[in-house]
Amino acid sequence: MKDDELKNEEVTADIAPEEEDIVEFEYNADGEEDLKATLKKLRKDLKTEKTKSQEYLTNWQRERADFLNYKKDDTARLGRVKEVATEKLIEELLPVLDAYDIAFSNKEAWEKVEKNWRMGVEYIHAQLLKVLADYGVSEIAPKEGSAIDHNLHEAIEVVDATDESQDQTIAKIVQKGYKNSDRVIRPARVHVFEYKK
Repeated sequence: MKDDELKNEEVTADIAPEEEDIVEFEYNADGEEDLKATLKKLRKDLKTEKTKSQEYLTNWQRERADFLNYKKDDTARLGRVKEVATEKLIEELLPVLDAYDIAFSNKEAWEKVEKNWRMGVEYIHAQLLKVLADYGVSEIAPKEGSAIDHNLHEAIEVVDATDESQDQTIAKIVQKGYKNSDRVIRPARVHVFEYKK
């Protein structure tokens, strides 16, 4: 027990501040305590410490703001990396989707395929489209006769229109396009009517 008590006393003695560090008196030429000089010195020390603490606080706030900005920038960068990776994957899948479209476009040949096999392929195609939709991917599949939107459609051929109402409308869809949310991955490729006066 005595050893424990001694250890506790030693620890307490080490932690307790020395009185010399806390109280600093100024003395006049006669060796008496000069309260005005002591007060002036203490005020000066307090002002110095306030300046230091304000500087520490300002630096801490600046570092904290820099860290928060870093986290925000890092989150945005990771979002862009994810977006680019998703778009790259989608671009790799576009030929597969085009192959399905080509297979389905020849109705006569497609109807000759065994029904169970055809249903299986259509089911796989639907699953692929659902997975892409879950990642925000949608088809750009304009209707023939609708107005061309140069943000979503790429005119690859111009067809002469016989009627002015057909001007700048879609004559034929050559290839579907795809977009990821609002960003066009590949525009729909179309033939466009043009009316010449």
